[in-house]
Amino acid sequence: MNYLLDTHTFLWFLEGSDNLSKKARLSIENTENTKFISIASIWEIAIKLNLGKLKLDIKLEDLKEEILKNNFEILPLDFEHIIELSNLEEIHKDPFDRIIISQAIFEKQTIISKDSNFNLYGQIKVLW
Repeated sequence: MNYLLDTHTFLWFLEGSDNLSKKARLSIENTENTKFISIASIWEIAIKLNLGKLKLDIKLEDLKEEILKNNFEILPLDFEHIIELSNLEEIHKDPFDRIIISQAIFEKQTIISKDSNFNLYGQIKVLW
């Protein structure tokens, strides 16, 4: 199964947070699944770090190593994702989440997220 992690899901996994559901953790830890982190999530993390809205135990420069160490793949932002975004309903206003939703639709991936707004899009599957 192919999963795309929402930004908070990815961060909670790295932190070992209890905020992550058991179902989400098991799906992420299952080595038979392919897990992706959107480059949009990395962009969001960088912005929030810069604004002081987020603290990480590691430097941003070391995040890529953590991504690879945990067998995640970085999903780049492609032109086709932007086309999908341009057709996306205006349900959710967060621009990073909208990119992740668009990527999941185009790539036919299940999103792992606690955000209930994701469930409002009928074109995607959400696991939590």
